[in-house]
Amino acid sequence: MRVLGMISGTSHDGIDVGLVDFDPDYAGGTLAGVVEYTAVLPYPSELRARLVRALPPAAVTLAEVCELDTLIGQSFAEAAGTAIERAGPVDLIVSHGQTVFHWVEGPRARGTLQIGAPAWIAERTGTPVLSDVRVRDITAGGHGAPLVCLLDVLLLAGYPGTAAVLNVGGIANMTLVRGPDDPLAYDIGPGNALIDAVIAGRGLNACGFDRDGRIAASGTVDERLLAVLLDDPFYRLPAPKSTGKELFHAAYVEEAMAKAGTRPADADLVATLTELTVRTVARAVRAAGAGLLVVSGGGCHNPVLMDGLRRACAGVTVAFSDDYGAPADAKEAIAFALIGWHTAHGLPGTVPSGTGARGPRVLGSLTPGSGPLVLPAPLREPPRALTLTGEVPARGEEDDRRRADRFTGGR
Repeated sequence: MRVLGMISGTSHDGIDVGLVDFDPDYAGGTLAGVVEYTAVLPYPSELRARLVRALPPAAVTLAEVCELDTLIGQSFAEAAGTAIERAGPVDLIVSHGQTVFHWVEGPRARGTLQIGAPAWIAERTGTPVLSDVRVRDITAGGHGAPLVCLLDVLLLAGYPGTAAVLNVGGIANMTLVRGPDDPLAYDIGPGNALIDAVIAGRGLNACGFDRDGRIAASGTVDERLLAVLLDDPFYRLPAPKSTGKELFHAAYVEEAMAKAGTRPADADLVATLTELTVRTVARAVRAAGAGLLVVSGGGCHNPVLMDGLRRACAGVTVAFSDDYGAPADAKEAIAFALIGWHTAHGLPGTVPSGTGARGPRVLGSLTPGSGPLVLPAPLREPPRALTLTGEVPARGEEDDRRRADRFTGGR
């Protein structure tokens, strides 16, 4: 079964695409998948600017939400159409869409909103679309995040100790795979969110992020500000927990500087926010006693952040998700393709100990394609492990992998 997964994460910079051909003869045990195509497609600059202006804590009208829902849906439709033109037809498309609000009160998630109307994708491709994949977990008492936990658990099923699987996007989230014990997954805190907010807000780089960590590398950490940032109550909440740009945004940085009574230069501020991510992640990894840290997401390309993690996690083996068959820039898209495969076969797509839900749930809502909606025969047993294959480019092989578009095998 060929499933195309798509997501725009909390960096709000574009659409990650991953096409996986899952073994049609799966009969229990280990599921095999071939990653046939991945791409990272940036939003048009005007659309991204408009989206960012609408995000919390900004006030926004329903008219603007409606228009963004359509425009983002059309962007996802174009991304799906391009993937199919280049890699061939697919059986199912899974569109996570774009998160614009994640409603959390203390330890509980109350709701979540992803936009990007799936009907545009179905109309463009003629393929059924699974969308709205988070909210069912929230109705069962979970956080609806991090759903990538399902992929992490299956990919690292053979690791004998405790593995920490980290995604550094706008928000940093981590799955702890602990052998036969229940896994644990949660949002750690701001991955790139605060760094990107400062860089975009102060016009420090036209690309909107700290390319290659150059700005952070030129600055010095402000320890007084860092202490205030590390004291946020969110870090003391028990896992599982979730967060987003509803908390970690540009105004949050301004408030922290005012509380600390310091106003560092631009490079020093970026260095401090980068160190915040390093320390919060390293603290979580050390507390878990992990022997392996597997990293994915945009933060992979920031050498200041990665070098900081290696230093702070001394004695822990640090690897990239590429080593496990999931290209770091497309891992979340691949995770949603996997969730789609589960839903199509009537299997839960959640790990309750990872989201905090009362139990596992089959995820998403289906929009039919151009023909009758026909699903595979239900399966009784979910996979206990996953192997992914496909050619993964060597790190550094591309000029800018955050804007890459590539086949990794394919037809």
